[in-house]
Amino acid sequence: MADEKIETVGELVDKMSRSMRSPLREAVVDAMTTNETLWFRDVHPFRILEEKILPELSANKGVTQIRIWSAACSTGQEPYSISMVTDEYRRKNLGGMRATLSIVATDLSASVLSAARKGEYEMLAIGRGLSKERMASYFTKTPNGSWKIKPEVARCVEFRSLNLLDSYSLLGKFDVIFCRNVLIYFSAELKKDILSRMHSALKPGGYLILGASESLGNLPDKFEMVHCSPGIIYRAK
Repeated sequence: MADEKIETVGELVDKMSRSMRSPLREAVVDAMTTNETLWFRDVHPFRILEEKILPELSANKGVTQIRIWSAACSTGQEPYSISMVTDEYRRKNLGGMRATLSIVATDLSASVLSAARKGEYEMLAIGRGLSKERMASYFTKTPNGSWKIKPEVARCVEFRSLNLLDSYSLLGKFDVIFCRNVLIYFSAELKKDILSRMHSALKPGGYLILGASESLGNLPDKFEMVHCSPGIIYRAK
């Protein structure tokens, strides 16, 4: 605030509201958002994707493209993990998955989206949840000692800037939405609004995957709870 010669919170809000893409707004967003993430976080959502959702979608001959939304994707670990799991499923089931994969990954922070698009990680970040086998299969080591995601993993991921409070209409419809460990930061009213609009962004029978400590709250009329082993996901009614 001192750098911008701003003395009060009111002045800060007023200056931020004048432009949606100002350096000040981006700096405030980066300061306020939590970008804690790791590869294959909580593990079981990715097992559910590989063992239940992908086989189900692959069995539907009418599905030519599988669309997955990674909401609040941070520096890219979640969407890249989804891409890796899908590649592993395809390799294990040769000819069993004919559909192409499209992952839309969104976040509010411009700086984390820039890092995600680059797809290059230091050893400390790589070691958080990523096995040596996957590291060898899906990354290449750069001359400076970092690890870069391989093109075959990255090419199906599209990163976009999006505030979850804004419209999702331009994103299209999805077979699966990962919205994990972000709803806890919203009020009950805003959470209900986000989940209702995510329901509209899902194809009929599409799946919503929340964080381990998150639930639908008071929206049981829009989703059917699906018990997996372990974990719970939600199917759009």
